[in-house]
Amino acid sequence: MLLKARSAGGLRRIPGTAPRPRRPFAGGIGAAPSPGGVDAHPWRSAPPRPVPERAGAPAGVPLSPLIRGRSPGGGASPAGSPERWGADYQLARRAPRIMRPDDANVAGNVHGGTILKMIEEAGAIISTRHCNSQNGERCVAALARVERTDFLSPMCIGEVAHVSAEITYTSKHSVEVQVNVMSENILTGTKKLTNKATLWYVPLSLKNVDKVLEVPPVVYSRQEQEEEGRKRYEAQKLERMETKWRNGDIVQPVPNPEPNTVSYSQSSLIHLVGPSDCTLHGFVHGGVTMKLMDEVAGIVAARHCKTNIVTASVDAINFHDKIRKGYVITISGRMTFTSNKSMEIEVLVDADPVVDNSQKRYRAASAFFTYVSLSQEGKSLPVPQLVPETEDEKKRFEEGKGRYLQMKAKRQGQAEPQP
Repeated sequence: MLLKARSAGGLRRIPGTAPRPRRPFAGGIGAAPSPGGVDAHPWRSAPPRPVPERAGAPAGVPLSPLIRGRSPGGGASPAGSPERWGADYQLARRAPRIMRPDDANVAGNVHGGTILKMIEEAGAIISTRHCNSQNGERCVAALARVERTDFLSPMCIGEVAHVSAEITYTSKHSVEVQVNVMSENILTGTKKLTNKATLWYVPLSLKNVDKVLEVPPVVYSRQEQEEEGRKRYEAQKLERMETKWRNGDIVQPVPNPEPNTVSYSQSSLIHLVGPSDCTLHGFVHGGVTMKLMDEVAGIVAARHCKTNIVTASVDAINFHDKIRKGYVITISGRMTFTSNKSMEIEVLVDADPVVDNSQKRYRAASAFFTYVSLSQEGKSLPVPQLVPETEDEKKRFEEGKGRYLQMKAKRQGQAEPQP
């Protein structure tokens, strides 16, 4: 038996054997990605690809294929890096992901919560990198609010999801991120837009997560962009404060409820927050919370109409407070309004710090989800009309009707041809 002798520098060649030819190293940190999109392996020799540049960017400064504005070595970017050139360079692209059976319902349609989670991940990446683009206290971007999101087209098992994000506005303490989701049929190559979402993040210090830091400013190509962004910021700030106080009640179970009533379909899910639900800093990912909220809303909708259901849209999701690892969260959903072919479900998230006696149960998040009922062929079906019983249920029904009519008028106005 031949034994390889070990030297101080590792293994050395056995006398009498031919040396193994060395091949050029093509991978490593900073190496150009291979044509397949994955860094070249050490045993492959591949010519470097040309680094993409953008019109208006300083000559010779590359743009990362994942995050525009990331410094070549990672970490904080130096002065003059793309973060400082303007909002047009605040772009991110999440790695494509194929939709699998565990991402979808029994009819093969991808859960809205799965898509919302992908959207939040893309937004968290780009906003955290932007907030750490200047020298200073390190921070992590926490999701504060998701504006109304419409599910424009269903995504199915086997399709590939492409998620892109862009920073569109920054205030002193918040970042607005626009996220688009495209679905691709890899058999035909057909692509379609499935989702557009706007998210707001705030930077929290890693030394003290209760401390909100300042956001590095962006330079806008047009003055109108900044003014429009400021209006959106003020509007969401006002609505977020109103929603925090409006959603103070708790969903209570009712014994032996009648069909088509609020109590008949209302549902709750209790979840213990574990390490896999959290960031490295011990707080729940916003995308995890949204996925659980969508699951509960889907159960409420299915119980009410007893057919296949899909998420049609999500009204603004407000995150009122952080949820820590080890907390027990209760996600409750109840029907608030029904039209002929849609259902509005209010979802509330309450956090209970069971291992911390110094803090009481609190409202962590709230939102309204809209679902539609579908036949086995995927066609829209009429929805059983909700029967509100108590005065609070009747009040919520009228409020839901107002939101429905307001959004319907907005869609009709956008559909009318411009003169």
